[in-house]
Amino acid sequence: MDQSAETPFRLTRGLTFLMALACGLAVANIYYNQPLLGIILAEFPGSKAAGVIPTATQLGYAAGLFLLVPLGDQLNRRRLITGQFAFLALALAATAAAPNGLTMVIASFLVGIGATVAQQIVPFAAALSSPDQRGRTIGSVMAGLLSGILLSRTLAGFIGSLAGWRAVFILGVPLAAGAAMMMARALPATPAAATRLPYRHVLLSLFSLWREEAALRRATLVQSCLFGAFSVFWTVLALHLQEPAFQMGAGVTGLFGIVGLAGVAAAPLAGRIADHRGPGLVVGLATLLVVASWGIFALFNSVWGLVVGVIVLDLAMQGALVSNQHIVYALRPEARNRLNTVFMTGMFLGGAFGSAGATAAWGLGGWLGVCAFGGGLGAVAAALWLRGRR
Repeated sequence: MDQSAETPFRLTRGLTFLMALACGLAVANIYYNQPLLGIILAEFPGSKAAGVIPTATQLGYAAGLFLLVPLGDQLNRRRLITGQFAFLALALAATAAAPNGLTMVIASFLVGIGATVAQQIVPFAAALSSPDQRGRTIGSVMAGLLSGILLSRTLAGFIGSLAGWRAVFILGVPLAAGAAMMMARALPATPAAATRLPYRHVLLSLFSLWREEAALRRATLVQSCLFGAFSVFWTVLALHLQEPAFQMGAGVTGLFGIVGLAGVAAAPLAGRIADHRGPGLVVGLATLLVVASWGIFALFNSVWGLVVGVIVLDLAMQGALVSNQHIVYALRPEARNRLNTVFMTGMFLGGAFGSAGATAAWGLGGWLGVCAFGGGLGAVAAALWLRGRR
């Protein structure tokens, strides 16, 4: 039998900022390898395994979401978050020391598992906030998370071009360890929610939540398609910029992360809109903007076309993510971590599908094939949203 217990702890702006910062530091680790893929492949020539490193990281993230995030409804969240950051630091050290492509794929999978600590923090922040401020809180924490996603590519591209790809993961070790210490000091000791269900029953309850909550299914499927379209772009961008038409390296690829920061403002704004007018409108508009972004990429295959397209794509992705989370977290307060598990597992499986499909589309049809695949995922998301509205 589940128990719901909203904590009386008051969530301050300072703690919200620290939780947003920790989310950004955690999730950044699953994107370091994307702008570095060309450099990594050059070090492991002939390794078929090395080509699936981004996919392995996202699959690890999906596995961590399914296996670890539900524990937030059972255990002391401060200890859980601190322990996951420590595990992440060890996985990053293993990645930095990887001697071959296969070892790096395994280590990257472990990095993905550890990085799901970000998804322990987001529902914790939602539970700590008052209901009338929940959308704004989610938006603020997600702005930190999304900044980590985007700036990770800039940091990785810059450091990788100067000191090699291993230096990026070496830097990640003290960052993860520092985040562990920061969360140990800042977070309240009492978990915001708890359940007495045994662990195996907690995992089985994920399938019950999926079956019983139609709003959860819709939000998850829409977001998985949108994140798949988002991942398509970032998986192939480094390869596209290395083509003769551009002749740009990892450093320039990383700079597109800074461009994408223009879209981070959409997260708090989407949260405020969701608090006052409901999240459905934002999600629908976001699906259309994702399709439009891929149209821009296809029609204007230039640096400026990529810049405009990535701003539109990031605005759409971030606005939809915050709004869909607002929908999901409102369903069952006593099961927020499990709801987040279902939602985020589906989302990152969509991201892994997008990364794998992007590589295949690149091989079959080049950049236009990639644009067709990414735009197609956005169109499926729009169709799912329309069906849900009807």
